[in-house]
Parts: sequence; C-alpha cells; structure tokens
Amino acid sequence: MAKKVKIITRIFWRKNRRIRKSTRKIPKGVIHIQAGFKNTIITVTDVRGQVIYWSSAGTCGFKSRRKRTPFAAHTIAADASRIAKEQGMRQVTVLIKGGGRGRDAALKAIRKSGIRFKCIRDVTPMPHNGCRPPKKKRR
Repeated sequence: MAKKVKIITRIFWRKNRRIRKSTRKIPKGVIHIQAGFKNTIITVTDVRGQVIYWSSAGTCGFKSRRKRTPFAAHTIAADASRIAKEQGMRQVTVLIKGGGRGRDAALKAIRKSGIRFKCIRDVTPMPHNGCRPPKKKRR
C-alpha cells in the first residue's frame, strides 16, 4: 500500500505580503497581469491556480497618479518575477487583462528576468453586443 506524500508549505511575511514557499520547486506557472487605467496588479500562480505571490503598484510604494505609469508596472513585474524565479519557475503562461498603460512594460520586465513564455493570451473581456440601451425619453 502506497503512502500519501504530504507537501509542507510555509508562509513567510515580508513587508506585509504573503509568500507561499513550498518544499518542492514549481517549474511551470501562470502569471496574470491585470492592467487597469488606475493600477496594475500581477498575480503569480501555479498550474492548478493556487496563488504563490501577488504584487500591485500600491504594495511596491507607488501612490495616486504614479500607480498607473508604465514604470510602476515594470517595477511590479520585476518584483513578482524575482519571487517566481526563487520558487524555481522557468516557464510561464501569461494572461493579460485590461487596457492600461502597464501592459507592455510588465511583459518586458518578465522577459528580462529570464523566465520563458510558453504563451501570451489577452483575456480582456469584450462585449459581444453590449448592455441594453436605456429606453427613450418620453415628452
């Protein structure tokens, strides 16, 4: 009878952010980039969807109008990809959502960190017919 192997995960707190460190390395993962018009949020997950690390412009120290800049997105992506490389991630699928200015800067920073892209997908929600228009005004 085979024994079940229990994976022990440790959680570390660094600057009020949680990093899930496991005893085994994670070679493949998914990086979600949510580039809004006011902020950029990057989440690093494994293939199953369990969050390993997340970062946003606010957690990296940017405030108000500086959060929406491409420089902030570059800094966030570099921070997130550094943690992903520490976890042993070598190959990722990138899912980009939103139309903010940080999309390209985040991709360049992840590419520069040495992580290989398996595929890049744009998952921005697009309306197929939009919302129902308001009814006409009565006079």
